[in-house]
Amino acid sequence: MTQPSLLPALADPPSGLRYPEVLRRPGSPAIVLAFGGLLAFSAFAIVVPLVSALVTRLGFLLRGGGDFEAYQAAASAYELPEGPAAGHLALAALIPVSVVLVRYVHGVRPRWLASVQPGMRWRYLILCLGVAAVVLNGVLWASFLTGDMPVFDGGQEAWLAFLLILVVTSPLQAAAEEIFFRGYVLQVIGSSPGGAWVGVVGSALVFALLHGVQNPALFAHRFAFGLVAGALVVVTGGLEAGIAAHIVNNLAAYGYAVFTTSVADLRTVTSITWAEAAWNIAGFALFGLVAWWMGRRLRVATRTP
Repeated sequence: MTQPSLLPALADPPSGLRYPEVLRRPGSPAIVLAFGGLLAFSAFAIVVPLVSALVTRLGFLLRGGGDFEAYQAAASAYELPEGPAAGHLALAALIPVSVVLVRYVHGVRPRWLASVQPGMRWRYLILCLGVAAVVLNGVLWASFLTGDMPVFDGGQEAWLAFLLILVVTSPLQAAAEEIFFRGYVLQVIGSSPGGAWVGVVGSALVFALLHGVQNPALFAHRFAFGLVAGALVVVTGGLEAGIAAHIVNNLAAYGYAVFTTSVADLRTVTSITWAEAAWNIAGFALFGLVAWWMGRRLRVATRTP
């Protein structure tokens, strides 16, 4: 006699749902959504520090040992390339966390985390990367022309190692944050009775708060990014635009830091001016409009088939 499975049956969401609503399943109790959210933030609190510690320890061993406490302090401050590698790979672990939660808690095929197509729409993602590179950097340089121009120098010590690490790991970290916050967290909140736009606001708020110590302008900057990325998820039906903007934003920030101040200095930033926040938010909003328009031109799916 076949034993009944304790896991939910694997299924696709009903047709006609927007991206934030795809975890809705007929007959599934609302407590499943709450349980999934609780597991998600528990994993964030446990898995991310654990992976970071493991990568840091591996870097220490590869360097041949020495004073681990001094090494750990330097790496955590991003004074060594292993610092951003550990931080980014730790956040990248949120991708398998999100996949496991969608599959084993909600019984939904993980491909619905990418879009309502379902799956990643690679052509749209690549086009959004190009648009984000032009728009976000264009607005950034416009802000430089109205304020202080950055002073570029020969680069910080070990700049090549930092650059290689950042090019490899920063896109993983950015994609992971989008999959976790604009993907799983937004779907958990959006599939609840509150609805899709409550999911957008809720996930943006959680995203901004979990960035730690920050002044009101920096919080507004991060909250606004979350709102724009979340809105794009609703109106384009997937994560591609948000992933593209997040990758370009992070690579630009780290790239400028490598050749002006240092990655360690960028790590310590906890405040920006309201003028800087306004320019950044304007860049996000402009990118959002172009990405939305481009999605309409490509006729990307916005509801489950």
